Amino acid sequence: MRIMAIDYGDAHTGIAVSDPTGLLAGFTTTINAYRPEAVAERIAALAKEHGAEELVLGHPVNMDGTLGPRSEKARAMKALLEERTGLPVVLWDERRTTIDAHQILMNSGQNAKKRKKTVDAVAASLILEGYLTHKKSRAL
Repeated sequence: MRIMAIDYGDAHTGIAVSDPTGLLAGFTTTINAYRPEAVAERIAALAKEHGAEELVLGHPVNMDGTLGPRSEKARAMKALLEERTGLPVVLWDERRTTIDAHQILMNSGQNAKKRKKTVDAVAASLILEGYLTHKKSRAL
């Protein structure tokens, strides 16, 4: 089962798609769009193109576990994606994924300008990796 992870942002949205077995992260890209409807349409097209059967949307939870305005935006995008794709959408705690993505890219030698272009796709990969690990551990 292919799973698509989404790191939704105001201007850039990272996408990561698993391999057909649903065990490993594979394809990644970034959607550069501001309007939620445009982002949802592009995600729907990518989901169809890659045969995704489930979407995992990063849910920005504050470090203390509370929910803020970013959480509201994620929940609104979840509803929009369910409507546009007809696929189940799971909200996944994404705390620290962008920080970790920046660290990974910095450690690989990418300068700040290059990191800015790929950080959202790496964050989506981290969301996907966390979700796939969770699903695998529940199956054991």
